[in-house]
Amino acid sequence: MADTQWLTQAQYDLLASELKERVEVKRVEIARLIDAARQEGDLRENGGYHAARNEQSMNETRIQALQDMLEHAEVGETPADEGIVEPGMVAPALVAGRASCLVTGATGTGKTTLLAALLSLVPDTERIVCIEEASELRPDHPHVVHLQERGANVQGVGAVSMTSLVRTALRMRPDRIVLGECRGPEVRDVLTALNTGHDGGWATLHANSARDVPARPAALGALAGMSESAVCAQASSALDAVLHMRRGAEGRRWVSEVGVLTRARGPLECALALSATDDGCVTAHEAWARLARRVGL
Repeated sequence: MADTQWLTQAQYDLLASELKERVEVKRVEIARLIDAARQEGDLRENGGYHAARNEQSMNETRIQALQDMLEHAEVGETPADEGIVEPGMVAPALVAGRASCLVTGATGTGKTTLLAALLSLVPDTERIVCIEEASELRPDHPHVVHLQERGANVQGVGAVSMTSLVRTALRMRPDRIVLGECRGPEVRDVLTALNTGHDGGWATLHANSARDVPARPAALGALAGMSESAVCAQASSALDAVLHMRRGAEGRRWVSEVGVLTRARGPLECALALSATDDGCVTAHEAWARLARRVGL
């Protein structure tokens, strides 16, 4: 008992705090592993992992989802150019034309599924660099580089932010820069890249509708110290189209709106080019002619 050393209250509190931090770091790491596992298969209720679907079946599912979202829609009113709207051609044409686009929508509307399917249409000779907070994108493509954000360790070092990953991606000779989800100050570096020759980039963004999209980059740009006017100028120049996803009450997901960012009336706006209902009726709007020229339709 003579060699026994008792902790003071201050030492006990410090040890408890360090243990709590370590547990929290491990919890975050495990959560990310679970997120990644869900992309490959299913998790049983008892915590076991069941590889229910392989990579080929996932890609087949995504391609089928792309066809369900885009093809076989009937043409409704087309005030711009009546009778030429073919929704099944718009998204693939955006990929082929190296347009830089946003895929927007609420949680669970199929943004990642659609983006992965579209990236599978990129020519095999091009390199795709995917930058994500949690690894979710799995395009059926032979030349994909995945960069994933990393949190700090217990000592508070070792963090790799989305911003630094975007800058690193620019030094990897990317043909396509893809941001899994735009939700922070990395929007500044992405817009800068898309405005300096890195065309054909894609990103996802949470938004209620295509018309609400301009407010989101402005808010994210503020986190990076950008003024609203600077964000608007860069976004209108860098982004060619917005594809907005919607999920119906029965679980059906589809591209409900296709828009084009413009500053024709001063502030940044998303002018509608196409809109589609859940029963497949498509209507062309004022920005359709501009979008059609951009992708060669």
